[in-house]
Amino acid sequence: MTRSHLPLNALRAFEASARHLSFTRAGLELRVTQAAVSHLVKSLEATLGVLLFRRVPRGLALTDEGEALLPSVADAFGRMRAAMETFEDGHVREVVTVGVVGTFARGWLLPRLRDFRDKNPYVDLRLLTNNNRVDMAGDGLDYAIRFGDGSWQGTDATRLLPAPLTPLCSPAVAKRLASAQALTGEVLLRSYRDGEWARWFAAAGVPCPSIRGIVFDSSVLMADAAAQGFGVALLPAQMFASELRQRRLVQPFATQIEAGEYWLTALKSKPPTSGMQSFKAWLLEAMAGAPDAAATRPARRKEFRRSRAQTRPAGGRPGRRTAASVG
Repeated sequence: MTRSHLPLNALRAFEASARHLSFTRAGLELRVTQAAVSHLVKSLEATLGVLLFRRVPRGLALTDEGEALLPSVADAFGRMRAAMETFEDGHVREVVTVGVVGTFARGWLLPRLRDFRDKNPYVDLRLLTNNNRVDMAGDGLDYAIRFGDGSWQGTDATRLLPAPLTPLCSPAVAKRLASAQALTGEVLLRSYRDGEWARWFAAAGVPCPSIRGIVFDSSVLMADAAAQGFGVALLPAQMFASELRQRRLVQPFATQIEAGEYWLTALKSKPPTSGMQSFKAWLLEAMAGAPDAAATRPARRKEFRRSRAQTRPAGGRPGRRTAASVG
Protein backbone atom coordinates (compact mmCIF):
# COMPACT_ATOMS: atom_id res chain seq x y z
CA MET A 1 0.00 0.00 0.00
CA THR A 2 1.45 3.36 -0.98
CA ARG A 3 1.24 6.40 1.30
CA SER A 4 -0.75 8.26 -1.36
CA HIS A 5 -3.60 5.75 -1.24
CA LEU A 6 -5.83 4.92 1.69
CA PRO A 7 -8.53 2.29 1.13
CA LEU A 8 -11.23 4.40 2.82
CA ASN A 9 -14.15 2.21 1.75
CA ALA A 10 -12.41 -0.88 3.09
CA LEU A 11 -11.47 0.86 6.33
CA ARG A 12 -15.07 2.04 6.73
CA ALA A 13 -16.34 -1.50 6.19
CA PHE A 14 -13.85 -2.79 8.77
CA GLU A 15 -14.85 -0.15 11.36
CA ALA A 16 -18.57 -0.84 10.95
CA SER A 17 -18.05 -4.62 11.06
CA ALA A 18 -15.91 -4.27 14.20
CA ARG A 19 -18.64 -2.27 15.97
CA HIS A 20 -21.40 -4.68 15.02
CA LEU A 21 -19.26 -7.84 14.92
CA SER A 22 -21.38 -8.71 11.91
CA PHE A 23 -20.93 -8.22 8.17
CA THR A 24 -24.70 -8.29 7.76
CA ARG A 25 -25.43 -5.48 10.22
CA ALA A 26 -22.47 -3.50 8.89
CA GLY A 27 -23.97 -3.82 5.41
CA LEU A 28 -27.34 -2.52 6.63
CA GLU A 29 -25.61 0.53 8.14
CA LEU A 30 -23.53 1.21 5.03
CA ARG A 31 -26.42 0.36 2.68
CA VAL A 32 -24.51 -2.32 0.81
CA THR A 33 -24.80 -6.09 0.75
CA GLN A 34 -23.21 -8.44 3.26
CA ALA A 35 -21.09 -9.82 0.44
CA ALA A 36 -19.81 -6.33 -0.44
CA VAL A 37 -18.73 -5.72 3.15
CA SER A 38 -17.00 -9.11 3.34
CA HIS A 39 -15.17 -8.40 0.07
CA LEU A 40 -13.96 -4.98 1.28
CA VAL A 41 -12.69 -6.42 4.56
CA LYS A 42 -10.87 -9.24 2.72
CA SER A 43 -9.24 -6.68 0.41
CA LEU A 44 -8.05 -4.72 3.47
CA GLU A 45 -6.67 -7.90 5.03
CA ALA A 46 -4.83 -8.66 1.78
CA THR A 47 -3.38 -5.14 1.71
CA LEU A 48 -2.18 -5.35 5.32
CA GLY A 49 -1.13 -9.01 5.14
CA VAL A 50 -3.01 -9.93 8.34
CA LEU A 51 -6.36 -11.37 9.37
CA LEU A 52 -8.63 -8.83 11.11
CA PHE A 53 -11.56 -11.10 11.99
CA ARG A 54 -12.18 -14.71 12.78
CA ARG A 55 -15.57 -16.34 12.47
CA VAL A 56 -17.30 -17.59 15.63
CA PRO A 57 -20.66 -19.37 16.02
CA ARG A 58 -22.60 -16.15 16.60
CA GLY A 59 -20.83 -13.81 14.22
CA LEU A 60 -17.34 -12.31 14.18
CA ALA A 61 -14.51 -11.73 16.63
CA LEU A 62 -11.58 -9.38 16.21
CA THR A 63 -8.13 -10.84 16.00
CA ASP A 64 -5.27 -9.24 17.93
CA GLU A 65 -4.36 -7.35 14.76
CA GLY A 66 -7.94 -6.17 14.37
CA GLU A 67 -8.02 -5.02 18.00
CA ALA A 68 -4.82 -3.03 17.40
CA LEU A 69 -6.15 -1.37 14.23
CA LEU A 70 -9.67 -0.50 15.44
CA PRO A 71 -8.96 2.42 17.86
CA SER A 72 -7.05 4.45 15.26
CA VAL A 73 -9.61 3.83 12.52
CA ALA A 74 -12.58 4.58 14.77
CA ASP A 75 -10.95 7.79 16.00
CA ALA A 76 -10.17 8.92 12.46
CA PHE A 77 -13.72 8.37 11.24
CA GLY A 78 -15.07 10.04 14.38
CA ARG A 79 -12.97 13.11 13.71
CA MET A 80 -14.07 13.25 10.08
CA ARG A 81 -17.70 12.88 11.15
CA ALA A 82 -17.33 15.69 13.68
CA ALA A 83 -15.68 17.91 11.10
CA MET A 84 -18.50 17.32 8.63
CA GLU A 85 -21.09 18.10 11.30
CA THR A 86 -19.62 21.56 11.86
CA PHE A 87 -21.09 22.53 8.47
CA GLU A 88 -24.81 23.20 8.44
CA ASP A 89 -26.83 24.98 5.74
CA GLY A 90 -23.67 26.51 4.34
CA HIS A 91 -22.46 27.73 7.74
CA VAL A 92 -19.77 26.52 10.10
CA ARG A 93 -21.16 25.52 13.51
CA GLU A 94 -18.89 26.52 16.38
CA VAL A 95 -18.76 25.89 20.11
CA VAL A 96 -17.94 28.86 22.36
CA THR A 97 -17.08 27.98 25.97
CA VAL A 98 -17.89 30.66 28.53
CA GLY A 99 -17.14 30.56 32.26
CA VAL A 100 -19.73 32.62 34.12
CA VAL A 101 -19.98 33.66 37.75
CA GLY A 102 -23.16 31.94 38.93
CA THR A 103 -25.04 35.08 39.99
CA PHE A 104 -24.67 36.68 36.57
CA ALA A 105 -25.54 33.43 34.79
CA ARG A 106 -28.82 33.09 36.68
CA GLY A 107 -29.77 36.73 37.05
CA TRP A 108 -28.84 38.15 33.65
CA LEU A 109 -27.63 35.63 31.09
CA LEU A 110 -30.14 32.79 31.45
CA PRO A 111 -33.25 34.89 30.70
CA ARG A 112 -31.59 36.10 27.46
CA LEU A 113 -30.17 32.84 26.09
CA ARG A 114 -33.10 32.30 23.75
CA ASP A 115 -32.40 35.67 22.13
CA PHE A 116 -28.77 34.69 21.60
CA ARG A 117 -29.75 31.35 20.07
CA ASP A 118 -32.27 32.98 17.74
CA LYS A 119 -29.72 35.54 16.52
CA ASN A 120 -26.76 33.13 16.39
CA PRO A 121 -28.13 29.70 15.43
CA TYR A 122 -24.73 28.35 14.41
CA VAL A 123 -22.96 29.13 17.70
CA ASP A 124 -23.35 26.54 20.46
CA LEU A 125 -22.62 27.98 23.90
CA ARG A 126 -21.05 25.84 26.58
CA LEU A 127 -21.60 27.51 29.95
CA LEU A 128 -19.49 26.64 32.99
CA THR A 129 -20.60 28.39 36.18
CA ASN A 130 -18.18 29.28 38.98
CA ASN A 131 -17.82 31.42 42.09
CA ASN A 132 -15.57 33.96 40.35
CA ARG A 133 -12.42 31.85 40.50
CA VAL A 134 -11.41 30.51 37.10
CA ASP A 135 -8.39 29.19 35.24
CA MET A 136 -9.12 30.28 31.68
CA ALA A 137 -6.36 28.29 30.03
CA GLY A 138 -6.76 25.22 32.24
CA ASP A 139 -10.54 25.16 31.85
CA GLY A 140 -10.37 25.71 28.09
CA LEU A 141 -12.47 28.88 28.25
CA ASP A 142 -12.97 31.22 25.33
CA TYR A 143 -14.42 33.87 27.67
CA ALA A 144 -14.97 34.34 31.39
CA ILE A 145 -17.57 36.73 32.81
CA ARG A 146 -16.24 37.85 36.20
CA PHE A 147 -16.98 40.30 38.97
CA GLY A 148 -14.24 42.66 40.12
CA ASP A 149 -12.20 45.65 39.04
CA GLY A 150 -11.23 44.39 35.56
CA SER A 151 -7.61 43.65 36.46
CA TRP A 152 -6.76 40.04 35.70
CA GLN A 153 -3.25 39.29 34.47
CA GLY A 154 -2.94 38.22 30.85
CA THR A 155 -6.50 39.08 29.90
CA ASP A 156 -8.39 41.71 27.97
CA ALA A 157 -11.39 42.90 29.98
CA THR A 158 -14.51 44.61 28.63
CA ARG A 159 -16.79 46.30 31.16
CA LEU A 160 -20.35 45.00 31.19
CA LEU A 161 -22.28 46.52 34.10
CA PRO A 162 -22.00 47.42 37.79
CA ALA A 163 -23.81 45.45 40.47
CA PRO A 164 -23.81 47.30 43.81
CA LEU A 165 -24.56 45.30 46.95
CA THR A 166 -27.54 45.95 49.21
CA PRO A 167 -29.42 43.96 51.88
CA LEU A 168 -32.14 41.60 50.61
CA CYS A 169 -34.44 39.50 52.75
CA SER A 170 -37.84 37.86 52.86
CA PRO A 171 -40.97 40.05 53.33
CA ALA A 172 -41.49 38.55 56.79
CA VAL A 173 -38.00 39.56 57.93
CA ALA A 174 -38.38 42.99 56.28
CA LYS A 175 -41.35 43.79 58.53
CA ARG A 176 -38.97 43.83 61.50
CA LEU A 177 -36.55 46.29 59.90
CA ALA A 178 -37.72 49.76 60.87
CA SER A 179 -34.17 51.08 60.43
CA ALA A 180 -30.68 49.93 59.59
CA GLN A 181 -30.01 49.66 63.32
CA ALA A 182 -32.55 46.82 63.43
CA LEU A 183 -30.26 44.75 61.23
CA THR A 184 -27.89 44.32 64.14
CA GLY A 185 -30.41 41.94 65.70
CA GLU A 186 -30.84 39.80 62.56
CA VAL A 187 -28.90 36.87 61.16
CA LEU A 188 -26.59 38.40 58.57
CA LEU A 189 -25.73 35.95 55.82
CA ARG A 190 -22.21 36.41 54.49
CA SER A 191 -20.09 35.41 51.53
CA TYR A 192 -16.54 34.08 51.58
CA ARG A 193 -15.34 37.66 50.95
CA ASP A 194 -14.55 39.48 54.17
CA GLY A 195 -15.62 43.00 55.04
CA GLU A 196 -18.69 43.49 52.87
CA TRP A 197 -21.12 43.94 55.77
CA ALA A 198 -18.70 46.22 57.60
CA ARG A 199 -18.54 48.50 54.56
CA TRP A 200 -22.32 48.51 54.18
CA PHE A 201 -22.89 49.44 57.83
CA ALA A 202 -20.29 52.20 57.49
CA ALA A 203 -22.18 53.55 54.48
CA ALA A 204 -25.44 53.39 56.46
CA GLY A 205 -23.86 55.19 59.43
CA VAL A 206 -24.46 52.31 61.86
CA PRO A 207 -21.81 50.42 63.89
CA CYS A 208 -21.26 46.98 62.43
CA PRO A 209 -22.18 44.12 64.78
CA SER A 210 -20.13 40.97 65.20
CA ILE A 211 -20.99 38.72 62.27
CA ARG A 212 -20.82 34.95 62.71
CA GLY A 213 -22.51 31.97 61.15
CA ILE A 214 -22.71 30.17 57.82
CA VAL A 215 -20.42 31.35 55.02
CA PHE A 216 -21.68 30.93 51.43
CA ASP A 217 -19.53 30.61 48.32
CA SER A 218 -22.57 31.21 46.08
CA SER A 219 -24.69 34.36 45.99
CA VAL A 220 -27.51 32.36 44.40
CA LEU A 221 -27.57 29.93 47.34
CA MET A 222 -27.34 32.81 49.80
CA ALA A 223 -30.29 34.55 48.12
CA ASP A 224 -32.33 31.35 48.39
CA ALA A 225 -31.53 31.16 52.11
CA ALA A 226 -32.64 34.78 52.53
CA ALA A 227 -35.89 34.15 50.62
CA GLN A 228 -36.63 31.27 53.00
CA GLY A 229 -36.31 33.65 55.95
CA PHE A 230 -33.00 32.32 57.20
CA GLY A 231 -31.47 35.80 57.42
CA VAL A 232 -30.52 38.96 55.52
CA ALA A 233 -28.11 38.71 52.59
CA LEU A 234 -25.92 41.40 51.04
CA LEU A 235 -26.44 40.90 47.32
CA PRO A 236 -26.50 42.66 43.92
CA ALA A 237 -30.21 43.49 43.67
CA GLN A 238 -29.99 43.86 39.89
CA MET A 239 -29.22 40.15 39.57
CA PHE A 240 -32.30 39.20 41.60
CA ALA A 241 -34.87 41.39 39.85
CA SER A 242 -37.17 38.41 39.27
CA GLU A 243 -37.26 37.51 42.97
CA LEU A 244 -37.89 41.17 43.83
CA ARG A 245 -40.78 41.43 41.37
CA GLN A 246 -42.29 38.23 42.79
CA ARG A 247 -41.66 39.52 46.33
CA ARG A 248 -39.75 36.41 47.29
CA LEU A 249 -37.10 38.95 48.26
CA VAL A 250 -37.45 42.55 49.47
CA GLN A 251 -34.89 45.37 49.43
CA PRO A 252 -35.64 47.21 52.69
CA PHE A 253 -33.03 49.98 52.40
CA ALA A 254 -31.72 52.11 49.55
CA THR A 255 -28.15 52.19 50.85
CA GLN A 256 -25.77 50.19 48.70
CA ILE A 257 -22.03 49.81 48.26
CA GLU A 258 -20.15 49.56 44.99
CA ALA A 259 -18.01 46.46 45.28
CA GLY A 260 -17.09 45.91 41.65
CA GLU A 261 -18.50 45.38 38.17
CA TYR A 262 -19.09 42.51 35.78
CA TRP A 263 -16.50 42.12 33.02
CA LEU A 264 -16.14 39.99 29.91
CA THR A 265 -12.56 38.68 29.85
CA ALA A 266 -10.52 36.74 27.31
CA LEU A 267 -6.91 35.63 27.22
CA LYS A 268 -4.70 38.05 25.29
CA SER A 269 -2.94 35.03 23.78
CA LYS A 270 -6.16 33.62 22.27
CA PRO A 271 -7.19 35.01 18.87
CA PRO A 272 -10.97 35.52 18.75
CA THR A 273 -12.90 33.14 16.52
CA SER A 274 -15.98 34.17 14.58
CA GLY A 275 -18.16 32.51 17.22
CA MET A 276 -16.42 34.43 20.00
CA GLN A 277 -16.90 37.68 18.10
CA SER A 278 -20.60 36.88 17.65
CA PHE A 279 -21.06 36.23 21.36
CA LYS A 280 -19.24 39.40 22.40
CA ALA A 281 -21.16 41.55 19.92
CA TRP A 282 -24.48 40.11 21.10
CA LEU A 283 -23.56 40.55 24.77
CA LEU A 284 -22.59 44.20 24.38
CA GLU A 285 -25.67 44.93 22.29
CA ALA A 286 -27.88 43.31 24.93
CA MET A 287 -26.11 45.30 27.64
CA ALA A 288 -26.73 48.55 25.76
CA GLY A 289 -30.43 47.73 25.61
CA ALA A 290 -30.75 46.54 29.21
CA PRO A 291 -32.88 48.66 31.55
CA ASP A 292 -31.12 50.71 34.19
CA ALA A 293 -30.83 49.04 37.57
CA ALA A 294 -33.09 51.66 39.11
CA ALA A 295 -35.81 50.83 36.60
CA THR A 296 -35.88 47.21 37.77
CA ARG A 297 -36.04 48.12 41.45
CA PRO A 298 -39.50 47.18 42.81
CA ALA A 299 -41.66 49.67 44.64
CA ARG A 300 -41.07 49.71 48.40
CA ARG A 301 -43.79 49.39 50.94
CA LYS A 302 -44.70 52.55 52.81
CA GLU A 303 -43.26 51.37 56.10
CA PHE A 304 -39.77 51.38 54.54
CA ARG A 305 -39.79 54.96 53.30
CA ARG A 306 -38.58 56.33 56.59
CA SER A 307 -35.87 53.66 56.88
CA ARG A 308 -34.50 54.62 53.45
CA ALA A 309 -34.04 58.19 54.58
CA GLN A 310 -32.43 57.04 57.82
CA THR A 311 -29.92 54.79 56.07
CA ARG A 312 -28.92 57.19 53.30
CA PRO A 313 -25.39 58.55 53.91
CA ALA A 314 -24.63 62.24 54.18
CA GLY A 315 -25.31 64.08 50.94
CA GLY A 316 -28.20 61.75 50.09
CA ARG A 317 -26.13 59.46 47.85
CA PRO A 318 -25.48 55.74 48.38
CA GLY A 319 -22.13 54.82 49.90
CA ARG A 320 -19.36 53.94 47.47
CA ARG A 321 -16.69 51.33 48.05
CA THR A 322 -14.45 49.34 45.75
CA ALA A 323 -12.88 45.92 45.93
CA ALA A 324 -10.29 44.16 43.82
CA SER A 325 -12.16 40.90 43.35
CA VAL A 326 -15.67 39.91 44.32
CA GLY A 327 -18.31 37.71 42.73
